[in-house]
Amino acid sequence: MLTLYDYLDSGNGYKVRLLLAHLGRDYTLVEKDIMAGETRTPDYLAMNPNGKIPLLQLEDGSTLAESNAMLNYLAEGTPYLPDGGVDRARVLQWMFFEQHSHEPPLAGARFRMRHFEQTEQIKAEIEARRAPGEAALGVMEGELATRDWFAAGRYTIADIALYPYTHVADQGGFDLTKYPAIGRWLDRIEAQPGWFPMLAED
Repeated sequence: MLTLYDYLDSGNGYKVRLLLAHLGRDYTLVEKDIMAGETRTPDYLAMNPNGKIPLLQLEDGSTLAESNAMLNYLAEGTPYLPDGGVDRARVLQWMFFEQHSHEPPLAGARFRMRHFEQTEQIKAEIEARRAPGEAALGVMEGELATRDWFAAGRYTIADIALYPYTHVADQGGFDLTKYPAIGRWLDRIEAQPGWFPMLAED
């Protein structure tokens, strides 16, 4: 059986859990508290030298790091990942966008607001993420103004990758009411079979 090492407040881990739910795949969840250093222990670093979550242990005992790599692996041969050609390339395009332009400011602001004392330095770090975060949301809004999904004309792992830190962007101080097309897209995702909230509080 698959084993997923995860921290439940992580959007990167949630995207993997969400795809597993859509696929109806059984797995064992092992929670790691990143705030307590549980991903920096020798045993964990032996599995993932980068010391981050999520981490997926496959049935043969090997491990796979990086959430979007996990999505690609798990979605292979399913409707969530096109077989090839430009549709698959566009899925990858949006997944690269998510990790490079989207996740750093949105997740970074949220993490600091949820887990740190709001000192002047932390507030400045949050504010520094405001413009790039709004820019990423603006790109998404423009795309979703003319289509329901980001790639291949259907719900794919491109959407699953972008969903977690978008739907909780308000927890990082971003006003999602300014992005009505994103709001409609969030509703479409939350209507998908197998969808579940990231945290019980959501």
